[in-house]
Amino acid sequence: MKRATQLTFLLVAACLIGGLVLMQFCPAAGEEASPTFWLATFVLALFAVQSIRRMAALDSGRVYGTLTAALFGVWVIFFWQLLVVAFDVPKVLLPPPSLILQSMSSHGPTLWGDFVQTVLKAVLIGWTLGSGMGFAVAVAIDRLPFLQRGLLPLASLTSTIPLVAVAPIAVMWFGFEWQSKAAVVVLMTFFPMLVSTLAGLKAAGRLERELMHSYAASYGRTLLALRLPAALPFIFGALKVNATLALIGAIVAEFFGSPTSGLGFRISTEASRMNMPLVWGAIVVAAVTGSLAYAVLVQLERRAAFWHPSVRES
Repeated sequence: MKRATQLTFLLVAACLIGGLVLMQFCPAAGEEASPTFWLATFVLALFAVQSIRRMAALDSGRVYGTLTAALFGVWVIFFWQLLVVAFDVPKVLLPPPSLILQSMSSHGPTLWGDFVQTVLKAVLIGWTLGSGMGFAVAVAIDRLPFLQRGLLPLASLTSTIPLVAVAPIAVMWFGFEWQSKAAVVVLMTFFPMLVSTLAGLKAAGRLERELMHSYAASYGRTLLALRLPAALPFIFGALKVNATLALIGAIVAEFFGSPTSGLGFRISTEASRMNMPLVWGAIVVAAVTGSLAYAVLVQLERRAAFWHPSVRES
């Protein structure tokens, strides 16, 4: 196994060095690539695929899984850059990654202000309120089953309202600042948390619940000691889904009215100006933010519900 690992890393290093060499022979703008260049690109692509496959076949631990994902991302960005430059694709259609990074570097303060407006205000506050309200209502419905007939249909109704219809109304009610976007996020994240928490509260085994009943445990004691721990995987599943929904909802809501900052505002404004590198820069910021939020929640789930089979096997 050790020899296989060494050979895999040697193959990865050789492919990366070959990619750097091939990039030096990429045709300039307006020039046509030679058949030798395309043959070398095809061969490198075959070796890149093989390097990813060998990396994925190594030990299934978290380190190798992360390295495999990182290697796949590196090759995607590399061939994106190589093919866009080689085919001389117009920047309006698809700018190369180097131009996107350059635009992000030159507009760093602007993108940071957009990040604060969208993520740290609208998304974070809306996600917290929406998930918290969904959890609280789920516990109330579980404690008082008669509420299920009235609250659950209303909650399901909120999940069917189109986002493009809610966003303009929220802007009219709460103004153009982040509060209207947070309201949209609350509406989008409330129902997934409600449904997941209700399902999780029913996940505790019947024998365990009867045992708590035989000990004359109160509802609150049973909830804290048995039912909430059993529901943790369901709750974290909803939190992870809501993290992406909140980001999408806030960005789309900014299309319908926002101040002079925000990722959605930046995307819509710069797209109308045909400044596509900055548009892609805002998209990269949103994508990286969503990925990091998901990764953080996964780590928190592993620490909070380490005993659960679904977490141990992941």
